[in-house]
Amino acid sequence: MDSKQRDYYDVLGVAKDADQKAIKDAFRELAMKYHPDRNKAPDAEEKFKEIAEAYGVLSDPEKRAKYDAGGFAGVADFTAEDLFGGIDFGDIFGDMGFGFDLGGGGIFDRLFRHGRAGPRRGQDIEVILDVPLELINNGGDEVVRYTHPISCPTCSGSGLEPGTTARKCETCGGSGRKVITSDEQKEGSSVRFQQITVCPACNGQGTFIDHPCKKCHGRGQLEKHESLKVHIPAGIEEGTPLRVKGHGMPANEAGAPAGDLYVLVRSIPDSRFERVGADLWRKETIETVDAVLGTRLKVPTLKGNVDVKIPPGTQQDEVLRLRGKGLRKFDGKGYGDLNLRIQVHIPEAISAEERSLYEQLRSLGTSTKSKKRWWK
Repeated sequence: MDSKQRDYYDVLGVAKDADQKAIKDAFRELAMKYHPDRNKAPDAEEKFKEIAEAYGVLSDPEKRAKYDAGGFAGVADFTAEDLFGGIDFGDIFGDMGFGFDLGGGGIFDRLFRHGRAGPRRGQDIEVILDVPLELINNGGDEVVRYTHPISCPTCSGSGLEPGTTARKCETCGGSGRKVITSDEQKEGSSVRFQQITVCPACNGQGTFIDHPCKKCHGRGQLEKHESLKVHIPAGIEEGTPLRVKGHGMPANEAGAPAGDLYVLVRSIPDSRFERVGADLWRKETIETVDAVLGTRLKVPTLKGNVDVKIPPGTQQDEVLRLRGKGLRKFDGKGYGDLNLRIQVHIPEAISAEERSLYEQLRSLGTSTKSKKRWWK
C-alpha cells in the first residue's frame, strides 16, 4: 500500500458510517471545486483523480464493503472501467445546470483512459461568452456564435472524390518519412546511424490525391458559421468553462471524432457594480454634512432599488454591507452581499456663507475640546 495514499473517507471528508447521499453530496462539492476544466491550479487534476477514485469505491456498496474489510488491498484489482463504468455522472452533475457532460464521460476519458485504442480526436476550441450580471444571477440560455472548420461531409474528411483512392507515395512507400542510414567505423566497431526526416516528395502525407473532393477541393475541411444555445447556470463563477461535446476542431484522421467546444463565461463590466465572486461592490458618494448627520439613499440592486440608511458619523471608505443583495451562489446556498464603500465628498470651492458656517463649526469644536480638557 502507498504510504502517501489517503483514506477514501478522509479524501471525501465523510464519516465511515456516512450514507450514500452524504457521500454523493461530498463528491459533487469537491469535484466541482477541483474539476481541471474549472480549477487551473497545478495540483487540481491530481486532487480530482483522488476524489473520483474515492467516490468510485465508496459509492458502490460491494466495493465499499471490500475496502472496509481489506483497505486498499481489497480494491487493488479494480480498473478505471470497474470504478466509473456504472456511475451516472449526469445524475450527479446534471442539476448543476451544465448539461454538456462537464462532469461525465469526457473528463474521465481524458484522465483515466489514456491508453484507449482508436484514432485521435480533434483539438478543442475555446471561446469567450460575456453575459450580463442579471443572466448570471438568474441563469438562462444564451447563444454562442463562432466560426470553425468541420470535416467535409462529402468526403468524410479524406479530401478524396467519393469512389476514388489516394495514390501511395513511391519515395517513402506511404510512410511520409524519409530514412537516411549510414554506417561509421569507430574504434574497430561499426555504428549505424539513422536520420528520419519528412518525405520531400509528399511533404509527409504519404499519399497523393489525384481526384480531390469537389466540395472541399481536397482539403477535407469546410468552414462553418455556427450558432449554439448554451445554458448558463445561475451563479456561475467567473471564467467557468462550459463543455459542448463534439463542436471543436475536426480530427486530422478521417472518421475520428471532433474535439469539444469550451465556452468561458464572463460577466460584462457593469457601471453599477464590481463583481467579486458572489459579492457585488459599489461606491456611493455622500456630502460631508450627510456623513456627520446621517442620511438615506436609494441604491440599485439586481432586483430593483432599495432604501439604505447611512448612519451618523459615517467615515470615508467605510463599508456598509447589504446581506443577500449580491449574486446567487453557484452551489445554490443563498446569495452573496452587496457592499457599499462610502466616499465622503469634500467641496473644493465654497461660498462666503458656507465658509462662515464652517468657521462657526470649527469654533464650536475647539470650544468643546477646551471644556473637555478643563473637566479633566
